[in-house]
Amino acid sequence: MGLDIRWPIGLMFSLIGAILIVVGLITPSTPQSPDININLYWGLFLLVFGGLMTFFAYRGGKKDKSNTPPPAA
Repeated sequence: MGLDIRWPIGLMFSLIGAILIVVGLITPSTPQSPDININLYWGLFLLVFGGLMTFFAYRGGKKDKSNTPPPAA
């Protein structure tokens, strides 16, 4: 089966996480939560999650190709 949903999910979460990290580093924290930079923390979480998804997609695709039998002659 050629469709692996982990690739687009991992790349999407990694991109959103990277954007949130940049926004969290540029903008100051809000008055509602002066001690917590929520954009930075959620960006880090999403980047790690996206990285894990792409890692598992890479590892899963590599495993599937190694288990295929050789073509019949």
